[in-house]
Amino acid sequence: MRMAHLFGRTLREAPGDVELPSHKYMIRAGMIRPLGAGIYSLLPLGWRVVRKVEQVIREEIDAIGGQEMLMPVVHPADVWKESGRYEAVGPEMTRFKDRGDRDMVLAMTHEEVVADLARQEINSYRQLPMLVYHIQTKWRDEPRARGGLIRVREFTMKDSYSLDLDEAGLDLQYRNHWYAYERIFRRCGLDYVIVGADTGMMGGSASHEYMALSEYGEDLVLICPNGDYAANQEVALFKRDAKVNEPLLPMEEVATPDTTTIQKLADFMGVPLARTAKAVFFVGESGDFIFAVIRGDLDVNETKLRKATGERTLTPATVEQIHAIGAEAGYGSPVGVRNCRVIVDESIRDTPNLVAGANKVGYHLRNTNLGRDYQADVVADIASAVAGLPCPHCGAPMIAERAIEVGNIFKLGTRYSESFGATYLDANGDSKPIVMGSYGIGSGRVTATIAEQHHDDKGLIWPA
Repeated sequence: MRMAHLFGRTLREAPGDVELPSHKYMIRAGMIRPLGAGIYSLLPLGWRVVRKVEQVIREEIDAIGGQEMLMPVVHPADVWKESGRYEAVGPEMTRFKDRGDRDMVLAMTHEEVVADLARQEINSYRQLPMLVYHIQTKWRDEPRARGGLIRVREFTMKDSYSLDLDEAGLDLQYRNHWYAYERIFRRCGLDYVIVGADTGMMGGSASHEYMALSEYGEDLVLICPNGDYAANQEVALFKRDAKVNEPLLPMEEVATPDTTTIQKLADFMGVPLARTAKAVFFVGESGDFIFAVIRGDLDVNETKLRKATGERTLTPATVEQIHAIGAEAGYGSPVGVRNCRVIVDESIRDTPNLVAGANKVGYHLRNTNLGRDYQADVVADIASAVAGLPCPHCGAPMIAERAIEVGNIFKLGTRYSESFGATYLDANGDSKPIVMGSYGIGSGRVTATIAEQHHDDKGLIWPA
């Protein structure tokens, strides 16, 4: 085809609000055009590249036994209600009613549909294992769509689903996907790392993400320089300090004017940050006040805190809400508070005699101790791992890299099959739940990420 007949023209400059290189160069090259926030048309050149990425994906999933199919993008809400996710998922799921006044949803993912199909199509152990997949449109109403195809609301994803007799079968299919994804991303020319991740709304027992390194990535991953560990910051661990063994000293109130930050407090008291206790206030979706306490040299990880509390969302508490539990912003501690859930990080449990707030403006308490001066509802790891903290395996200082998530794999177990009654009869005639796994790759995001990693100041340089 002659360039003069190609639908989509090149541009000398990208629009002024474009920041990411992939977004800029794909618009200038006449590959994509925006229709609305997070909604893009793929012009012939862009669609051609995405189809090539999808063919790489298709070949590698076929090679591990995948059977391609196609599932609907519009779902009756009943299947999502059956799994419990209709109520659990927030506004990112688009809900609507059809002309018969029936509740419907736009597909975010297809675990429910596969579980529904499995209960219809599978009844014997002789039919398992099974692996099905499709490459289909998804819709997630992202609150902050950005970066061209990196974070969109409508996108195309390859999602595959494994169906097995038991956990051993799931482990094998999980491993097969692990290596298939490695081959896919190598063939696409991506520089990536595999990291442990939060299972999030998917549920299940384990998850890993494939993270393409990029300074424009929205995720932060912690990586051991010795190769012993890598994880998304949402779930990353680090080697904790040894427990401090010293006698518990009497608690005393100290005047500390104008010390509303933890650094000002440490400087005023002449103690390291690690000998202070920091209070962070949230309100959960349930309406409970969440009082998080962590050592002053660490920060609260909201993903870990949500998991520790069982709350789906956390919102920073207002001054009025803080006062209602008997605390004081800038001078808060769990000593003497009421009507709240106190969630304490392991660092507080292992460090005695900490300086904490007195819940009174201009005053702090010296030598506060968990168990003696206040009680915790939950003691858990709620700390964010950051660069420089020791690897949980070898102790080497970890490095932090920004990255773009290009793929993920989940061990769902029986989370969905039990909800749907998707079972099989084993060799003894006993009914058992099908064991499931879920595995996703966004083809448009992979295409944009290739562009992020393969360009110079003149434009795109696609890998072969």
